[in-house]
Amino acid sequence: MNSTAVELGWPDLLPVPETMRAMVFHRFGPPEVLERATIDTPRPRPGEVLVQVAAVGIGRLLDLTARAGNHPYAKIQPPHVLGADHAGVVVALGAGVDSVRVGERVAVFPAVACGSCAFCVEGREEVCPDLEVIGTHRPGAYAQYCAVPARNVHRVPQDIPASMAASLALVGAVAANQLSQAGLRPGHWVLVQGAASALGSTTAVYARHLGARIIATSRSAEKREALAAAGSELVLDATDPDFVNRVREATGGHGVDIAVDNLGDPAIWDATLDTLAHGGTVVTSGAFLGGKVQVDLRRLYSACHRIIGVRTGNAAAVHALWTEVEHGFRAVVDRTFPIARAADAHRYMEDDNNLGRVALTLGPEDWDA
Repeated sequence: MNSTAVELGWPDLLPVPETMRAMVFHRFGPPEVLERATIDTPRPRPGEVLVQVAAVGIGRLLDLTARAGNHPYAKIQPPHVLGADHAGVVVALGAGVDSVRVGERVAVFPAVACGSCAFCVEGREEVCPDLEVIGTHRPGAYAQYCAVPARNVHRVPQDIPASMAASLALVGAVAANQLSQAGLRPGHWVLVQGAASALGSTTAVYARHLGARIIATSRSAEKREALAAAGSELVLDATDPDFVNRVREATGGHGVDIAVDNLGDPAIWDATLDTLAHGGTVVTSGAFLGGKVQVDLRRLYSACHRIIGVRTGNAAAVHALWTEVEHGFRAVVDRTFPIARAADAHRYMEDDNNLGRVALTLGPEDWDA
């Protein structure tokens, strides 16, 4: 591995040991339950590859909520290793794998579908009833090595840092799927509620990269300033009483063609629907501020509105994402923490400090930082 690769956070290939370092929790609780441990190094099964992990993203649901023992969809049994979307270098191949080679830099999309059900066959892997998530249903990437299906890895361009690749791996694919299903076209007005989050910021930047006009929201004045500096055409507080009027005014009375609302807050949801243009679409992939909202069905069908739920990305979205990365798209990376400071990273996110993705780095020196 050359010096440029190391500067970008990609590791030198090392002999695969029998045991490895990992960040584990043995009980549910606050960030302090995360502790370093030595565990067996996984071995890739047929169809899998072993990735030497360079960086891993931190998600509010998949990491913070899971660690606290409040994951709404999965039963996690400690001891457990978190870590879903990650990037690293392939160090070993399971039987039958010929799609990647040892030494290649890859990003790992963490949603593992069965590959054989009707949904998977038609390219809607996110609907697979047997969908599993690395770091939730399977051991994750808060570890030196992670064994993953070969079909879930994607080669990373040479100029992309490991932390950027990890930050793109999941939220980039979800954003691509959201906007594809919503029918995004250049010139569309797109409202992104909660645009300072990892997914929200990625969706806003991705839509703008594809030619959309962006209205971003945040309840934090400091984050609104940062969103405006990042290129959003209009940045608002969705709880402002004049919010809907300002959106209508900015769009010439048209309203937004697509609204992305991953919040699930009933009041913000109502405002989201009030901003929709005729024929507009709301797409949602989250509900961490509530989840139970009201819908006026008369307005829904009269205005030909659509509401779409997007669970995660799929193979087509992953391909679309990395095609756009080749064309210059990048996610918003707020900051990185060394793996030894995983608890600090979790606290940082729980305090709602981030604008964009927070990632952990897993270089040899990062375990003792």
